[in-house]
Amino acid sequence: MQVHEAIVSRRSIRAFLPTPVAGDVIRRVIETAARSPSGGNLQPWHIDIIAGEPLAELKATMQRRLLVDKAEVESPEYDVYPKSLPSPWRDRRFNVGEAMYARLGIPRHDKQARQRWFANNFDFFGAPLALFCSVDRMMGPPQWSDLGMYLQTVMLLLREAGLDSCAQEAWSLFPKTVGRALSLPPERMLFTGMAIGWRDPANPVNELVTDRAPPIEWARFNGV
Repeated sequence: MQVHEAIVSRRSIRAFLPTPVAGDVIRRVIETAARSPSGGNLQPWHIDIIAGEPLAELKATMQRRLLVDKAEVESPEYDVYPKSLPSPWRDRRFNVGEAMYARLGIPRHDKQARQRWFANNFDFFGAPLALFCSVDRMMGPPQWSDLGMYLQTVMLLLREAGLDSCAQEAWSLFPKTVGRALSLPPERMLFTGMAIGWRDPANPVNELVTDRAPPIEWARFNGV
């Protein structure tokens, strides 16, 4: 697979088959992705991969929290989006949500159905393997951008292997629960989770292909 093909075929997959991911494949992806750039070669990412019984235990914990305990979210340690998000970014976020729920046949007024669907994040959309990325609290915005470069490389290497993924900042709503499950040290902050596996081709939610703004909206070319 060419890099271009990996980029255009990468999507946020939200329905996975239960087919396991081979351990040697994910180990190769995680190691190769470490060639991603980072300022000063700090390599600030910390990665936890879970599958099998540890993953089943985390999924069961979240099911109890959401369905039995009906627990409120914990205190997120960062804002996924700015608190006041203006256009055009607000519009893009709104449009992708509406497009996804339209695929699922869930109308805007059915808040409970939307909440139930959102809870699928904490089952990793049925994926058989999960990744968590954390970072030392001393690190600043430049190092957080390094995390993004690492994770993008992971997702493209997964496509090369025929696998799919969905980056899930929704896990930032439960940093304590994840921290306990992964035994994260107190000086470490959870950034994101990621579902990894084989896409379910029969699920309509996986037919969603989000649009992209044209370069005229965000790029300037001088002397080119």
